[in-house]
Amino acid sequence: MGIRAVITEHEGQRGFLLGPAWLRCGLEPGAQVSVVLKPEGPQRADLAEDVAEALEASPAAGAFFDSLAQFYRRGYLRWIDATKRRPEVRAQRIAEMVRLLEAGVKQRP
Repeated sequence: MGIRAVITEHEGQRGFLLGPAWLRCGLEPGAQVSVVLKPEGPQRADLAEDVAEALEASPAAGAFFDSLAQFYRRGYLRWIDATKRRPEVRAQRIAEMVRLLEAGVKQRP
């Protein structure tokens, strides 16, 4: 079963809470289950080469990009991908994205 959750720390252990609806699926309170975690949204390996290189060249921008929720990552990438037929604009937008990420801006104004 798929689930989206925020992992938090509770009593020295990390995990996520399931609501009462999960009891209807056969889980008992305190039951241990096996979990496979995978990140959502675009990851560094999924990025176009020029975008990945720009983030690699600026560790601060790259680290901030990696910390963003997928909504914000996709917003930046859609903005850049809208310029596929205009490479000069694409390069400008990548540079602007790096500048904004270095400044800690989640989404472009």
